[in-house]
Amino acid sequence: MRRALFRSVIALVTLTVLAATAGCGTDDASPTSSLIRFGGGRGPGAALHAAAPGKHSLVQWPTHPIAFTEQRRVGGDGGNTPIGMTTLHGPKSGFTGKVWVWAPPEYYEKRNADKGFPVMLALPGSYGFPVNYWIGTGLKLEESLAQWSRNGTSLPFIVVMPVLNPDDRQYYDGSDIPGQPKIGTWLSQDVPDLVRQNFRTLRTRNAWAIMGSSSGGFAALKNVLQNPGTFRVAIPNGPDIVPDSPLWNGHTAAERANNPEVLARRLTARGGPEVDLAFQDGSQERTVLPKVRQFVARYGHGPVHTRLQIVPGGTHSAATYVRGMSEGTMRWVSAHMQGPTA
Repeated sequence: MRRALFRSVIALVTLTVLAATAGCGTDDASPTSSLIRFGGGRGPGAALHAAAPGKHSLVQWPTHPIAFTEQRRVGGDGGNTPIGMTTLHGPKSGFTGKVWVWAPPEYYEKRNADKGFPVMLALPGSYGFPVNYWIGTGLKLEESLAQWSRNGTSLPFIVVMPVLNPDDRQYYDGSDIPGQPKIGTWLSQDVPDLVRQNFRTLRTRNAWAIMGSSSGGFAALKNVLQNPGTFRVAIPNGPDIVPDSPLWNGHTAAERANNPEVLARRLTARGGPEVDLAFQDGSQERTVLPKVRQFVARYGHGPVHTRLQIVPGGTHSAATYVRGMSEGTMRWVSAHMQGPTA
């Protein structure tokens, strides 16, 4: 199922992104590369730096800001804001991969200089390597989020887009599979730590969401249920429901510990904490949609809150899911999350 998904989108976005990023990167930037910082200072791509928050504030100020390599600018309601990229050497996972980041226009406004912002991790489908297709101009995720924030249907999110897998040969299910790169730790700990080091964020899980499509949708669903202390909300788009990487062979106990069905039962049995799962599917997803409906019916109770956005005429595609986000998902998600605050 996964290999056939998003193939045309991936091909287009990969060609576009690789052309834009050839020779670029924080670690090996050429002299003409544009370096940007989100954690302080002034100038293009630099966030306003206000006084440190008081002891009762939810704001978590950047602790170790670094320079990112600019990849592109977000137009339209995005106000020419930059997407930056860095190569993250995960200290907890030991895994090294690329991460792209974007802050909304509101992040740079003087009136918000002392406010922390909510964060959304956005995971691609298929292998999600060597690029994350959510950074491309074709899907317009950042442009759309900026527009929805402006019209009041979404919070203004910092968007973080890591690679999903270490290569384009295997799926790692966004998990720590024994003997393999610790992608679960990288996504749930190293990448959020990078965000806290570089952006004004908030000291509450209610300000953290993770969104993904297909294989990335599985990773989003699993990571919220597995790490409810870090994430409050997941947006699983056309997700796989159970682990299916062949790398789990011989590791039954570990596979079970990364199964969303098992994780949902355990979360319900211990009474929380509460999580919000905003599923999205196209009406034509005849293979995926019944499995999502079944998951919602079985596990969508107690501390596990669910919502299913069905996009009329939609297919198993990233474009379908962006449309669904505009048709109700982001309003529901935003109502369950903490917005920018001092």
